[in-house]
Amino acid sequence: MGAPSARTFEHARHWVSQGHDVTVITGFPNHPTGIIRPEYRGCFVKRENIEGIDLLRTWVYCAANKWFFKRILNFFSFFFSSLILGTLMTGRPDVVAGTSPQFFCAVAAYLLSIVKRAPFVLEVRDIWPQSAVELGALKNPLLIKILEAIELHLYRSAALIIVVAESTRPHLISKGIPPEKIKSVPNGIDARYLDSKGISPEEIREEIKLRDSFIVSYIGTHGMSHALDVVLEAANKLQSDDAVHFLFVGEGAEKENLKRMAAELKLSNVSFINEQPRERLLAYYRASDAGIVPLKRLPIFQKVLPSKLFELMGAGCPVICSVEGEAADLVARAKSGLCIEPENAEALIEAIGRLRTDNLLRKQLSINGRQFVKTHYLRSKLAENYINELSSLVNNRKRAGSRQQTGNRNVFTSNNR
Repeated sequence: MGAPSARTFEHARHWVSQGHDVTVITGFPNHPTGIIRPEYRGCFVKRENIEGIDLLRTWVYCAANKWFFKRILNFFSFFFSSLILGTLMTGRPDVVAGTSPQFFCAVAAYLLSIVKRAPFVLEVRDIWPQSAVELGALKNPLLIKILEAIELHLYRSAALIIVVAESTRPHLISKGIPPEKIKSVPNGIDARYLDSKGISPEEIREEIKLRDSFIVSYIGTHGMSHALDVVLEAANKLQSDDAVHFLFVGEGAEKENLKRMAAELKLSNVSFINEQPRERLLAYYRASDAGIVPLKRLPIFQKVLPSKLFELMGAGCPVICSVEGEAADLVARAKSGLCIEPENAEALIEAIGRLRTDNLLRKQLSINGRQFVKTHYLRSKLAENYINELSSLVNNRKRAGSRQQTGNRNVFTSNNR
């Protein structure tokens, strides 16, 4: 579950289809509840093959995204177990890539690249630890300084840095990172996912007993960064309008607090749906009249590009973008939704009212979103761009190695794994 795993899986699946060998090291499925799925319980290490991807699953201390100390244990457990597993159970690769956050996943990949004598590629999806500091999750000045030093070392050590949001580039350059080392591969949507058949939107509406309602959905992680209490504030002010219903789909650290708040406010126009399989989420997107993409009004979130934007647009669901910066610019460029000020309940209510009363606008936003995503953000094209950057890196290293040959010894070698 979740955007990072979908991004990695869909990239890796495309690379395998092009003849590349891909090994992914990860933990056992437990996100976001911290509970391992029954079929994996009791396993310490497990090797699988999923659509040609060599998948190594390693032990982690599982913890829901609620308690800071337990989350740190979760991070460190994967750091050590993935490093050991990667060292013992993989050959020498052409390249080792680590994705961040979480932060220590990238550190493990960096150390593994040293062990395997392969170039290290760092994928930056969110800027960490800055995002944790701005959210208030990290407050210890000494710890922050240590983490920032590690962050800078990773940037400098990476042979290539892949950023998800283009606005991350200035942050890296300000740290002294050469611009030519930074490449952009944004989030997107998989064509196979968009074309998949399953439960229909009409069946979803019948299932949740909202056949005739105007459904405003939030679909994703219920975390501290999403300002979902503001959505409940808007729902409270719209209680007198029986036609509008708010749907929260997913899990996360704030879900119980949100359910408690909804109960205290006696919100009859709010429903909470548990985590859904990815193949069912598409029907929830399509069953929604509007989809909210909210984040707190913090400077760090001006540099993010939430993956749910592409899923909403690809499914033809008009977007209410409550995020400033690059995300708002994308929605405006796509003409796929309405952009509002973050953490502003009145602005959210106004956007809902406008979409509800203007059927033509809603239809046009839906068409625009689908066309925009299919033209610019299909995962196959993005995965091709990504692998081209990796191939260029490896080929340049090989050429540099061949120029430094001494006798029969190559400074840079590869087993083409």
